[in-house]
This record gives sequence, structure tokens and C-alpha cells, in this order.
Amino acid sequence: MQRLLKILSVVTTFVMLFVLIGGALVTKTGSSLGCGRSWPLCNGQLIPNPITLETFIEFSHRLVSGAAGFLVLFLSILAWKVIGHIRETKLLVILSMVFLILQALIGAAAVVWGQSDAVLALHFGISLISFASVFLLTLLIFEVDQKYNATKLSIGKTMRFHIFGIIIYSYLVVYTGAYVRHTGSSLACPNIPFCSDRSIFPLTFHEWVQMGHRLAAFSILIWIGIATIHAIKHYKNQRVIYWSWIVAFILILLQAISGMLIVYTNLNLIIALSHALFISLLFGVISYLVLLVSRSQT
Repeated sequence: MQRLLKILSVVTTFVMLFVLIGGALVTKTGSSLGCGRSWPLCNGQLIPNPITLETFIEFSHRLVSGAAGFLVLFLSILAWKVIGHIRETKLLVILSMVFLILQALIGAAAVVWGQSDAVLALHFGISLISFASVFLLTLLIFEVDQKYNATKLSIGKTMRFHIFGIIIYSYLVVYTGAYVRHTGSSLACPNIPFCSDRSIFPLTFHEWVQMGHRLAAFSILIWIGIATIHAIKHYKNQRVIYWSWIVAFILILLQAISGMLIVYTNLNLIIALSHALFISLLFGVISYLVLLVSRSQT
């Protein structure tokens, strides 16, 4: 049973990651209406015909999301039964299910009735919480917290401030990035670090959206850098904290580089998807640090 649970948790985690990247792919390629205004059918059909590229992308995303729903359900039932005695298990199960359902409902509503860009931008963030919940559940199943003696960690007030502050602020950065995508503002500012040759300050709505996201992304890069320096100085003997922050800093650097390359490559699809991947992985790492804080000594 334990072996099955581990296999199921790993598969579900990867599928949830595909859901996140698939959602970004749908937005980047403008395929959100690839199945028309019908849901759960695609263009009123169980199997769409004819299949255009946009239809294929949207239909594939729906299939992966549906598979993710069943996998999360099976994982939740099995985890509740096998490791339900672990304190965080039931909360993570509830979070993963609730936010996955919420994500599906927002996606369906956007197809059938349409939604504002502000609401659609929540879609990625909601999926991110569901992914992080499944990711943490997988770590519990593999007893990673026991390997690093999480209950014996001593995390000071400054580090706790960084962890809780960054997890909240990173969610804001995720939202601004999703808002950039949904408003079509990705290439509104062709220059870096300033917006354009004609003005260093944004002038249009789309430029304000783009520069607002850049400011938020730059701020979290600096903040994670400060937290990483603090971890290197004070947590060398607690390697899970030490290495988690180093990994987080590497991911935020990759995130920043991919963000700049999106502009320089004129919205290259692979780079754009990697941008979504790096922030998803970063959110997972910071979420794990939150879990460690909840289990550590004061």
C-alpha cells in the first residue's frame, strides 16, 4: 500500500505540473476558445472534429486537467487512509481538492460565459495552490520531513518573517505575471530595464501592467537574495533550510532570466513556458519551507 501511495503521489505531482504548464500554453497560444463556448464537450462534441491547433491545445489541456482530478481524488483517499495520522495530511488533501475544483470551475465559467482579465489571472494562482498541496503531500508520503528531522529544526524570527513574507508576496508576483499574460501585455515594453526608447516610464495601460510586474519580480528577486544570504550565514548546520534557500535563489534567477528572454526573443513559446515552470517550482520550495516552520522549534 505504501509503495502504491508513493507511485501515485509522484505521478499526480507531475500531472499537476503539466496542468499548470498546459494552462500557460493555452493562454500563450490564444487557445482558450479552441473548443468554442461549450464545456465539458469540445465544440459540442465528445471528440472534436475537425481539430485545429487551438482545438488540440485546449482539448488536451482539458483531458490532462480531468486526469489530474481523478488522480488527486485517488491520492487524497489513499493518503487519508494510509498517512491520515500525520498532522498536515488532511489539510493538504482538502486544499488540493478544493483548489483543483475551483480551478476547473473558473476555467469552465471563462469558456461558457467569459471572464475579465482580472478574474482569469486568478486561474494560474489557484492551480498553483493545488499543485503545492499535492507536492507537499508527496514529501510527507516519502517522509522527507523525518529525513531532515524537521521537528528538531530551530528557525528564528527573521527567517520565519522571510518565509511567510515571501510565500505571500510570491503569490502576488504570480498574479501580476498571469495578469500580464491575460491582458496581452507581455511585449508592451520592448526595452529592459526601462519600458521603451520614447519614455523610461510607462504611458499606456499595458505598459503599466508590464512594468508593475517587472517591479514586483525584481523585488522578490532581491528579497529571496537577502533571505538566502541570511540562510548561508546562520543555517549552515541545518542543511534543509540552507539548501532550500539556495535552490530558491537559483529558481528566482532562472525566472528573471527567462522573463527577460521573453522580451528579447519576441515571446518564444518554450521560454515563456519555462517562465511558468520556474515560478511553479519556486512556489513549491517556499511552501515546503512553510511546512518546516510549522514543525520546527521556535
